[in-house]
Amino acid sequence: MEPALSARGLRKSFKLSAKQRKLERTDVRVKTAVDGLSFDVAFGEVYGLLGPNGAGKTTTLRMLAALVKPDEGDAFVEGASVVSDPMRVRSRVGFLTSELKLEDAFSPDYLFDFFSELRGVDASSRDERKRALFTRFGIDRFAQTKVADLSTGMKQKTSLAVSLVHDPRVVIFDEPTNGLDVLTAKTVTDFLLELAAEGRTVLLSTHIFSLVEKVCDRVGVVIDGRMAASGTLPEVTGGRSLEDAFFDLYAARAGEAL
Repeated sequence: MEPALSARGLRKSFKLSAKQRKLERTDVRVKTAVDGLSFDVAFGEVYGLLGPNGAGKTTTLRMLAALVKPDEGDAFVEGASVVSDPMRVRSRVGFLTSELKLEDAFSPDYLFDFFSELRGVDASSRDERKRALFTRFGIDRFAQTKVADLSTGMKQKTSLAVSLVHDPRVVIFDEPTNGLDVLTAKTVTDFLLELAAEGRTVLLSTHIFSLVEKVCDRVGVVIDGRMAASGTLPEVTGGRSLEDAFFDLYAARAGEAL
């Protein structure tokens, strides 16, 4: 059986502006963000990409969601290629990123309807889906409140609901608990477990060890755009804590670069 998600030799580089080179204190003009990355995610599995900031996690997820085209390699979502059939990929994926900025002047209710229309969701399905998600995340009390007046946690919950308007079977979350208070982070974490219990396929990126340990069936450790290790938690940790295993992998990769 083919996997729900599959990455094959993904590679992506970006040109660095003069300002970026100054900030990163480098003379390198082209930075390789993802360097030959390959992995599979099975149907109904929660797979975590764990790595430090700048490891290439976000770029990888954006390629898998068909938002960025790889320079080399390909990725497949339920058999659809991100290179040759990106529109089909986008129709099958729910993508949430901490970089998503909701327009301050609009309400959660308006945004949900707007994105539902973009996704081609019919009115009846839209209203049923909205009721379920708004109730689940406590958005219903703030449905008509402008985004500008929402708390950070409620904005994230609204973003989460909007990313799921079309009821996707595959969901991709980039740092889903980043910057959230503990209560909102728990709400998001619990929801990830609910998605898994429903048999949906979840791919998430994070730098938080405890999140991986709580929700992920398997984990891939990404360092400098490459897969340093991939497998179940026992396979990756080898009896150590996930944190110790990660830093051992990081030290080994740093040693290779010397």
